[in-house]
Amino acid sequence: MVDLQSQYLRLQNQIDEEIKKVLVSTAFIKGPQVVEFERSLEKHLNVNHVIGCANGTDALQIALMALNLPQGAEVITPAFSYAALAEVILLLNLKPVFVDANPDTFTIDVSQIESKISTKTRVIAPVHLYGQCADMDSIMQIANKHNLYVIEDNAQAIGSQYTSTSGISKFAGTIGHIGTTSFFPSKNLGCYGDGGAVTTNNKELAQNMQMIANHGQKQKYMHQIVGLNSRLDTIQAAILNVKLKHLNQFEQARQSVASFYDTNLANLPLQVPTRNAQSTHVFHQYTIKLQDASQRDALKNYLQEKNVPSMVYYPIPLHLQEAYKQEINLPITQDLTSRVLSLPISTEMETAQLEYIVTQINQFFNS
Repeated sequence: MVDLQSQYLRLQNQIDEEIKKVLVSTAFIKGPQVVEFERSLEKHLNVNHVIGCANGTDALQIALMALNLPQGAEVITPAFSYAALAEVILLLNLKPVFVDANPDTFTIDVSQIESKISTKTRVIAPVHLYGQCADMDSIMQIANKHNLYVIEDNAQAIGSQYTSTSGISKFAGTIGHIGTTSFFPSKNLGCYGDGGAVTTNNKELAQNMQMIANHGQKQKYMHQIVGLNSRLDTIQAAILNVKLKHLNQFEQARQSVASFYDTNLANLPLQVPTRNAQSTHVFHQYTIKLQDASQRDALKNYLQEKNVPSMVYYPIPLHLQEAYKQEINLPITQDLTSRVLSLPISTEMETAQLEYIVTQINQFFNS
């Protein structure tokens, strides 16, 4: 699905040099490369504060802990998503309130959010799915109206830009009160292990999250709040420093792959990714939706026989998972889980590979 080896080989000299600097210095924890990366990412995203942490799931937990929410507080979030957000909500004794998906963009259906707000609601947590932003204008309007926090799960859309109706453009993860992201190796900006970060323009929240990520301390052995041990290690920061310089190029390469798929799958009985008109799409995933749900698994198996990888993101909605089960009906989410299929997409894909993939897909539908 993602050709990490070819990308590494292209950047090998730069990455190896930066890793060697860390090895020679032996500053494996909180080395200068961590601060360098945080400042560089702040500049890239035009955000006031970036705090690195151990992984994207920790980023979500740190963000929620920073808000000091009461037990039982409700967090509105989509059910068509990965489990990490629902997981940390429950670990913190909060309650996830699941919302259905938009049938076109697959992000949270903002038209349903207000009906889910109760006296216990404290947070709206949209997921920027597959590489583009949710409808942040509507989300921020609802949040402001009801005095709610907004935490953006930006694990899949770093670098995506959202333009509001007022004409102001901001990067994903910098629009709400807090943004979270993951540097898992397969992400658009991925390290070679685990890593994550939180972003905010609020100084007080930034200071709180910095403490939470560091055992609740501002200075060593002075613990002001209960925190976590969640650090972005120096080697991963060094790798990210190199890769951040190429992030715009990575996005363009992924968009080029997506355009090739769009053109060559246009006449088939499937929906290619719908673009939110207000958001750029950085294509962490290129996800199609089949018109006939009965063909999804057959196509996946056919591609596997032809040595073409594909993945279903996500096969079971969160509200039907045993760990998060809720007796609610979310028909769009449930329908998507039977129709979506993600195709290979990475920065190193060659035309011959793409031609082979679309040929196999066309042959499946035309045989």
